[in-house]
Amino acid sequence: MEKKVLATVGEKEITNLDVEGILGGLDPYQASHFNSEQGKKQILEDLVNQELLYIEAKENNLDQDEEFKAELERVKENMLKQYAMNKVLTSVTLTEEEKEAFFEANKSRFTKPDTASAKHILVDTEENATDILNKINAGEVTFEAAATEHSSCPSKDAGGDLGTFERGQMVPEFDEAVFTMDKGSITGPVKTQFGYHLIKLEDRQEGGQSEYAEVRNEIEKALTYQKQSEAYTNKYNDLKSKYNNIVKFND
Repeated sequence: MEKKVLATVGEKEITNLDVEGILGGLDPYQASHFNSEQGKKQILEDLVNQELLYIEAKENNLDQDEEFKAELERVKENMLKQYAMNKVLTSVTLTEEEKEAFFEANKSRFTKPDTASAKHILVDTEENATDILNKINAGEVTFEAAATEHSSCPSKDAGGDLGTFERGQMVPEFDEAVFTMDKGSITGPVKTQFGYHLIKLEDRQEGGQSEYAEVRNEIEKALTYQKQSEAYTNKYNDLKSKYNNIVKFND
């Protein structure tokens, strides 16, 4: 985004990047109220007002108030603590060899479940389901059109499409049918606690062992967290030893 000066207060320039920075720091609900020309204008006015407050505070030497100095020290102390902790955590590095070794040692953690993509039609009676299935098989109606017209499931608005799901996510009877069907086939009626289903299997993928490339980012996050925890513990133990004479716990 090209930088554009929107206002000046004394020698201070306020730009569109400042406004966008404030907008980007808001939660989605707040951002929705300010992500407009009028909303951004209000943010700009607030930034101008803040600069005016700063100028007056400096003129009145508020930065010399003892209360302000004490608060500034508390802020500096907390920032320094956080900065020191970040130095410890960011000192952690990972090599590709470490990540690959972690993968080899923890392969059982990185497996993929069986997945399927399917559509269904849900009705109340077996007779109704059978009648619809006969019409589909006779070519009188497509599965998707029948789902839109007859299914009681909200998925009817998408032609019965349930998307992709893992083995075990659906009720047992439905799950068993899906994961024993041939791709492209239609089966039913399948009775479940919800009613009678006609099921069309779009695709099915077998699970199994993940490849390293598939889980590399996951491994990096897990191993980084592990090494950062170790670095924190080691640093804490070193500090306890170094400053043992000044640490006292009250009973």
